[in-house]
Amino acid sequence: MWVLGLMSGTSLDGVDAAVIETDGKRVSAFGPARTVYYGRDERAILEAAVAEALRPSFDAGNRLVFRKAEAVILQTHVRLVRELIREGALVDLVGFHGQTVLHRPEQKRTLQIGNPAALAETLGLPVIADLRLRDLQDGGQGAPLVPVYHAALADRLDLARPVAFLNLGGVSNVTWIGDDGALRAFDIGPGNGLIDQLVAAHGLGTFDVDGRLAKAGRPHEDIVHLLMQHPFFAQTGPKSLDRYDFSLEPVRHLSVEDGAATLAAFSAQAVAAAIELLPVRPSVWILCGGGRHNPALVEQLEARAGRCISADELGLRGDMIEAEAIAYLAARSSLGLPITFPGTTGVSRPSTGGALYQPTLQETPDHKIC
Repeated sequence: MWVLGLMSGTSLDGVDAAVIETDGKRVSAFGPARTVYYGRDERAILEAAVAEALRPSFDAGNRLVFRKAEAVILQTHVRLVRELIREGALVDLVGFHGQTVLHRPEQKRTLQIGNPAALAETLGLPVIADLRLRDLQDGGQGAPLVPVYHAALADRLDLARPVAFLNLGGVSNVTWIGDDGALRAFDIGPGNGLIDQLVAAHGLGTFDVDGRLAKAGRPHEDIVHLLMQHPFFAQTGPKSLDRYDFSLEPVRHLSVEDGAATLAAFSAQAVAAAIELLPVRPSVWILCGGGRHNPALVEQLEARAGRCISADELGLRGDMIEAEAIAYLAARSSLGLPITFPGTTGVSRPSTGGALYQPTLQETPDHKIC
């Protein structure tokens, strides 16, 4: 089947859409892909929803701030899908991640806002959504979701094992694939998230373009050491993070350049620490996600964790791997195949998940897990 995956990450910069052809096991072809970016006003609405979700007294309810955010998400996703279809993309099924505004696995809570029923109705296509919920119900962390797709890519490329994919999004996570196909995965620590927050706090945009700020600064190793004392790093995994589990407070007194350099070093040091949790040290890290575009971060990674190559060097679409993964997970969900595993999320057994939303003229019921 041809499946279109939609991913809006915690960076809140926009939506990635990518089409793949798959039978839920193998990836046989890659279709069109595109990104649409949120405007300033749209981003502000999404940021307000995240801020609401982070309130100590947060209760999802039927709040106006979430309704506004879901309207932005729906409009953006519909526009993007229609653009791809007009350009000739074949689509049998849509995988919809939604926008994560809260992830608290220790409380068995994760919230990805969006309206998959309205998306299915508007597009006239079946939509698979709610991909994390079954995993949480079965005792898992609900994240990371991408490892089974990384494994499919490793099979497609016939990569020598063991091999490790390192995703550098708002949060960084690793997928380690052994000689026998065994999967080991977990969230590592901050990827781009803290650097993006720092740049925004200084009114300098939404991210460190080409790592220029970090390259102009000096990492403060005492602060890196302090940040590495966070209790998350003492956990053995599987484990997962919310982007906002770490604070900018330790670098607020630094210049923006030194702050960016220190946070890049922290992200890299977290990867270095994660090596101890892997069965075998990777000989190379395959970099995915936006962080691979930050030369200062990649330089710190190579100095602290070892050799890195971009997924693009292997012929992959490094910016689209998460959207492709949502498409792959949707295909597997539609076929009742597992999407998370004990070694990736800590779930009690291989777990499928997701809810199917069919276009219909009748009112669609509330979210249900297949």
